[in-house]
Amino acid sequence: MQQRLGYKGGLFLMFLLLANTTWSYGQEILTYSDFLTWVREFHPIAKQGDLTIELGRQELRMARGGFDPILYGDQNEKNYNNTQYYNKREAGIVVPTMAGVEFKGTFEQNAGVYLNRENTVPQVGLLAAGASINLGEGLFIDRRRAALRQAQIFANATDEERKFLLNSLYLDATFAYWDWAKAYANLEVFQEGVSLAEIRFEAIKSSFEFGDLPAIDTVEAYTQVLNRMIRLQNAENVFFAKTQELNVFLWDEDETPIFLNEGTVPVGLTEGPVDLVDITEYREVLPSHPEIRLLDYDLEFLDVDRRWKVEQLKPIVKLNYNFLSESVTPIETGAFFQNDYKWGITISTPLLLRRERGSLGVTKAKINMTRYKRDLSVQKLLATLEKEYNTFLVLGQQQTTFDENIKGLERLLEGEKIRFDQGESSLFLINAREVALFDALVVLNSINADKKIAVSKVRVAAGLGFEE
Repeated sequence: MQQRLGYKGGLFLMFLLLANTTWSYGQEILTYSDFLTWVREFHPIAKQGDLTIELGRQELRMARGGFDPILYGDQNEKNYNNTQYYNKREAGIVVPTMAGVEFKGTFEQNAGVYLNRENTVPQVGLLAAGASINLGEGLFIDRRRAALRQAQIFANATDEERKFLLNSLYLDATFAYWDWAKAYANLEVFQEGVSLAEIRFEAIKSSFEFGDLPAIDTVEAYTQVLNRMIRLQNAENVFFAKTQELNVFLWDEDETPIFLNEGTVPVGLTEGPVDLVDITEYREVLPSHPEIRLLDYDLEFLDVDRRWKVEQLKPIVKLNYNFLSESVTPIETGAFFQNDYKWGITISTPLLLRRERGSLGVTKAKINMTRYKRDLSVQKLLATLEKEYNTFLVLGQQQTTFDENIKGLERLLEGEKIRFDQGESSLFLINAREVALFDALVVLNSINADKKIAVSKVRVAAGLGFEE
């Protein structure tokens, strides 16, 4: 169901409307800051960024699951020809730790005529408690610890991915708003042009009726009205199109699209705080640009993989030790090897290690490639930042130049009107002066809008967007 901005769209939207929307001559003014507030809070891409963070949390949760305690149970029984060959029962728990040590506890109860002697235990069962540790491969890092560390890196990287998404959204929304504002400013220029032409036409028609001017002047004045009406119609069409483009960014808390009320207008292109850009600050924050930080996380991710690959070059040396007891009563310290226990050690290693060395070589190559990519990205982003900043400066200079140009055109128009009143000019020259002034105003509107957008371009080039 379609909704209109300012009337429907939830309590939050109503609050913003009543608190922040400026009313002027029956019009609603949607400010740039209010527009960005809606976009940041409710746009689907903004919510997609939040889901990216959630994805990282769940990946980390999965990796932590590698250290979850494991309960197990096993029962095997064989009966044949009225004889119980064996009945073996075993249950236990395995507790992995971040230190790479696995603690184990088991309970074993076996019986049967043909039971293997090594499985013979007391009738009440046998308890075993102990641990296993890797003394070779897996001593400093193993597959579980590597997966957990990589999941932590991924979770941190999702925050940068969210910023990257929001920065793009911020820039797109800024383009949409100031293009809309420029279209409205141009519409006002052409509305004024038509109004002036209509007033002049009525005045000339009255002069013709009193015999002060020839009929041809009324024709010329009327053609000026028609020409300016065509330009006004084009401006109305552009403003309507830009309004629809702006509507794409407007959603409510129920994830429903909302639309601007008819008559809602933007702020003036010259209104609001003065556009300031501190290039020194932006250069300092450039290393924290989401694109650079993502590559840094890629390097961290690959470094964990490299450490695990290096660890795999070591031989597998796994030591297991368990003390045995018929009950859970404490056992004297130091009595493990003197009384009942079982232990073992496993040693193995490939002779050539070609798979392990090849895998390590691939990871090292990926690390070098990512480093080169990062270095290049830093230079590209720095160049983009300097380019956008220079564009901002040039637009500021053009803004000053066109302000002076328009003042000159206004003086020329006023002078031409005085000459016309004195009978020294013509309607054609006044129209030419007005057209030149209107065209200059349209150019100035474009410069003002581009300068507003240039501020956001510099911020995004530095890695900033909605974030202050």
